[in-house]
Amino acid sequence: MRDLVRRIDAATPPGRDRAVDALRAFAILGVVLGHWLVTALVADSGTVRAASPLQFMPGLAPVSWTVQTLAVFFLVGGRVGASSHASAVAKGVTYGQWLRARLARLFRPVAAVLVVWAAATGGMLASGVAPDTVHTLVKLVLSPLWFLLVFAVLTAATPLVARLHPLWPLAVVLHVDIVRFGLGGPAWLGWINVAAGWLVPYCLGAAWARGRAGGRATGWALLLGGGAATALLVLFAGYPASMVGVPGAAISNLNPPTLAAVTFGLAQSGAALLLLGPLRRVLARPAAWAAVALVNLSAMTIFLWHQTAMMAVSATGLLTGGALPGLHTLPDGPGWILARLLWLPVFGAALLICVAAFRTYEQGRQQAARGRATIHRTRPKVLQ
Repeated sequence: MRDLVRRIDAATPPGRDRAVDALRAFAILGVVLGHWLVTALVADSGTVRAASPLQFMPGLAPVSWTVQTLAVFFLVGGRVGASSHASAVAKGVTYGQWLRARLARLFRPVAAVLVVWAAATGGMLASGVAPDTVHTLVKLVLSPLWFLLVFAVLTAATPLVARLHPLWPLAVVLHVDIVRFGLGGPAWLGWINVAAGWLVPYCLGAAWARGRAGGRATGWALLLGGGAATALLVLFAGYPASMVGVPGAAISNLNPPTLAAVTFGLAQSGAALLLLGPLRRVLARPAAWAAVALVNLSAMTIFLWHQTAMMAVSATGLLTGGALPGLHTLPDGPGWILARLLWLPVFGAALLICVAAFRTYEQGRQQAARGRATIHRTRPKVLQ
């Protein structure tokens, strides 16, 4: 292990900003942990349905503030996308070549998930699994894909939006919410915010790439301003306190994004910018950097298969013949929370199996083969 850590450190280009990779890893792992904590698969009368502890214990809403990390991912995506496009232009790479390279690693693992779950869905229906159960499981797998679709669209639009000031899409979100909630406008207007809302941190990341938004002053302004705005919106404007969707709630901050979700994302982005210095110091240590690098090499695989890992553990647990606490029981009390925390390492082990099986679709077979060879040979693998 020490040898692998040294090789990863030696293979990292000297100018690479390791803190950016750490923020991406934090964002992905935050989403994974959030889904594992707020999603319960309740076994009831021969079917399995989804439930959320936030529905029964609204006092847990602050937990969603720590695990709803999508804004950080879009912030990093804007920073990396704008830098990558600028570098490609300088090297004479065409837009089409640049875009294909950016999207290939995104959609190869998506194709693997769709194929596996198409077969699994057919198998479950053919074996007599209740259609409601199949619908619940498939929805859990497919629902996160909206995030990748939005990210792909913003990546493709990078040459157009790289210099767009974040205040412009923020103004769109503000006016959509005024019309939707204040003037009784149609609910479908909220879907405009799917693009506009996540464009705010993406444009902020692009500004960071240009050297205009990476300072501590910007970080403090975003953290304090975004945090204060979010508190005011929750306390006085009727926005939910939870930053993730809650079944049965009249308004969701995330589906589609509301102004509160966007201002909360600005606060998160500010915190991320303030953490850059400490992260760079920590990641100068080879062991810490190796952990971040390994997560980033399989980031999309982790994101796409984490729900499958949780469902695999839940399905295996059903073979015991009873509903296991924290796995199949209703998330309506502290006992469920404690039991679910104990299940998290089991979910993690199942996810590692999924990553080992499907990471080649993200990294490409040649790159994955080089990675395996790195563990056994002395030549280091260059991190992409």
